[in-house]
Amino acid sequence: MRAVIQRVRSASVTVSGKKVSEIDSGLLILLGISTTDTQEDLRWLVPKIGNMRIFNDENGVMNRSVTEVKGDVIVVSQFTLMASTKKGNRPSYIGAARPEMAIPLYEGFVQEFEKLLGRKVGTGIFGADMKVDLCNDGPVTIMIDSRNRE
Repeated sequence: MRAVIQRVRSASVTVSGKKVSEIDSGLLILLGISTTDTQEDLRWLVPKIGNMRIFNDENGVMNRSVTEVKGDVIVVSQFTLMASTKKGNRPSYIGAARPEMAIPLYEGFVQEFEKLLGRKVGTGIFGADMKVDLCNDGPVTIMIDSRNRE
């Protein structure tokens, strides 16, 4: 699984002109799922992101997690994060999981995040043409891949 984590002041997801999720301060997580991802990737990634200290403390130092600051979270599926750009100029998405595999992992990721936070997590609509608006705070943007465990 690959995730792009953005600390935001606000974020929303709109599908067909209808706002389906909206948050104030917290995280917007763009999530890509590969053909080789499993529940183990999800179990590693959720607490890694949820406990990542990227929110400021009282001294202005990034020393608090989204759980500590009681921030909101939106998780948006994004198969293009699995793009391979090795050959030519047209990305290949062959490494992205098909919906029958990706949807249960995406939904599991959201459920595990809800357990970690103790409240509802916003989502997009899997496979939909989504419009994502955000106000990146910092900006703080971090990429993480469950295969690299970095």
